Amino acid sequence: MTTSSHYHSHVDDPLAAGHRLKEARLAAGLSQRQLAFPGCSAAYISRLEAGQRVASLQLLRKIAAKLSADEEYLATGVAREHPRPVELVEADVALRLDDLDTARDLYERALQTSADPRAKAEALGGLGRLALRQGDPAQAVDAIEEAFAMASSLASTSPGLTETLGKAYAAKGELESAIAVFERGAADAAEAGDSLGKIRCEIWLANALIDSGNFNRAEAVLGGALAQSKNTLDPAQRARLYWSQSRLHTLKGDQDAAARFARKTLALLELGEDAYNTARAHQLLAFIAVERGRGEEALDHISRGLKLLGENVSPVEIAKFRIEEARALVLLGRSEEAAATAITAKGLLADAEPDDAGRAYTVLGDVYRQIGDTAHAREIWELAAELLEHEPNPYIGDVYERLGTLLEEEGRTAEALQMLKRAYGTRQRIEAN
Repeated sequence: MTTSSHYHSHVDDPLAAGHRLKEARLAAGLSQRQLAFPGCSAAYISRLEAGQRVASLQLLRKIAAKLSADEEYLATGVAREHPRPVELVEADVALRLDDLDTARDLYERALQTSADPRAKAEALGGLGRLALRQGDPAQAVDAIEEAFAMASSLASTSPGLTETLGKAYAAKGELESAIAVFERGAADAAEAGDSLGKIRCEIWLANALIDSGNFNRAEAVLGGALAQSKNTLDPAQRARLYWSQSRLHTLKGDQDAAARFARKTLALLELGEDAYNTARAHQLLAFIAVERGRGEEALDHISRGLKLLGENVSPVEIAKFRIEEARALVLLGRSEEAAATAITAKGLLADAEPDDAGRAYTVLGDVYRQIGDTAHAREIWELAAELLEHEPNPYIGDVYERLGTLLEEEGRTAEALQMLKRAYGTRQRIEAN
């Protein structure tokens, strides 16, 4: 192997610079061919990474821009840019660990004290994620949209934030906006070579498509996501991929030891996300199968999804599977099993958040009605209405409509009309907002 007889002034060591370049490329999820551009072929990148060539300063800047990396770090191993504030990394950890008060304090401190627009944008994005966690999707949308306006690159380099924005739009009932956000997020992740990020966005996209009634496209999106996920479920492969993503932050200039350990913590907390999202895809496919009258197919998806969930999952997530299982059993004429499964699902929802429980009870009431237990159906729907009516929620209208239809069937016409009027009025108010 041959190297330059003297180092260019902007590169400390061709071998070390090549190693850093390779690390940055892998962390960005790009192949040598994907990184290549006019004037810098894949073969030349291979030589740079092997330390056989030294890129000119102009070429190095282009490479760094494409990798969203710090050119000075790639050249010398010393970051030129301001390091990412430790408050942001600690806030991300606090949010992951559900220490919401600490997360808020840290995000607000970073927003007020940082002079770096990128750091301010990340703090705003963190506050947006926090707002959605605390049940305020409108505030989440405002904060994240402002963050993207402040630092446009944040949308493509922070897929988790894009997902949060889409979820917030969906929670507001603005499904077209949610679908657009998830489509853009999946496309950005694909362009960056982030297969796991693409799968996550596609699963949320499918969820929004289901809510909008577009089952055909949702099923196609989920099928593609599951096909991709077969190659991402090996634990060692997941660990390497997430570690590469965490290394990208180091390559952008954050050398603080505490921040590195915090990023390692985040990476460890994220290791199970791909299995969880694959399980969730099976739950959504089970829902679609029931809607299309395919009971056995739905039960197969439920069985496969529950195996992927593992033990460290909330009762609410298990309840979602049990409700789809009950619906499938009704479809297959197995009413007694459906009733027993419905009772199990109801017990799992006892400590759920009001919004989650309300939506789940809405579907659970359908199960009781289909097996002929209208008394339990009414009880469940009344409970759903009580949980959902405290906040503007697009699903409360569905509950009122179900109760109105049930009252009408029982001959209680005046009460039924009042309930149906309430359903119409609620939907009008939500659409107006």
